[in-house]
Amino acid sequence: MRPGAILFAIMLLTAPGIALAGPRVFSLDQCADQYVLALSDRAAIVGLSKRADDADAYLRAEAPGLPQRRATLEAVLAARPQVVVRYWGGSPTLLRALERRGIKVVTIGEASDFAGVRTSVRDVAAALDAEPEGEALIGRMDAKLAAAKDAWRDAPALYMSSGGATTGPGTMMDAMLRAAGLSNVTRAPGYTMLRLEQVVRMRPTALVLGFFDAMTNALQHWGMGRHRILQGLMRDRAIAALPASVLTCPAWFAADGAATLARAAP
Repeated sequence: MRPGAILFAIMLLTAPGIALAGPRVFSLDQCADQYVLALSDRAAIVGLSKRADDADAYLRAEAPGLPQRRATLEAVLAARPQVVVRYWGGSPTLLRALERRGIKVVTIGEASDFAGVRTSVRDVAAALDAEPEGEALIGRMDAKLAAAKDAWRDAPALYMSSGGATTGPGTMMDAMLRAAGLSNVTRAPGYTMLRLEQVVRMRPTALVLGFFDAMTNALQHWGMGRHRILQGLMRDRAIAALPASVLTCPAWFAADGAATLARAAP
């Protein structure tokens, strides 16, 4: 390259308002899509999952216009990414094949609290050369958490999904409840299925519903939900029905769920 061309290239890269797009990035699943859409320059996104614009994707409005591809070796290699981001997507065989070819694979951690989310955001941001964007995302999340803190003053709450599941300690939902000042009445760690007698016996001050928007006429498909006692309890005690879009991925937007719960506080 001639000296004049080199100087021109340097001027382009250092001129105000001109930013590098960052590494070419491919996302293997819907959760990873959210991180990539939030942290990467659109010009650097060479592939999103086939679920990037589904109704339960938090940043679905950002997906149109970007390529949606299958999580196969052929599709990924054809897009020529430098970084692949995943949460659950991609088989072990695919991931090993990508790494053998020098493609960086970043796996989003199974965060069970907001500290874990901060780690995940920073891991993906570092791989995408987007540390400032990552810190800004964390800052917005933390501001929502600060505003939600102690809103319910330790009132007992029960989370119930449209399928009849609840969650105890060690889950993002438990972290969301605590972030809004609610005390989770479910003591068993992880995920468990509820029985009607349990719900009636607990009589929580606050009932938090989840994923009811993800099913058409959910109560018709869930036997326990048709019971008149439970329907009455939901009418009397439900403080929020959290959409699937804030529940399907351990990410910064779990703080939106905490903020929704806090706004419902008396």
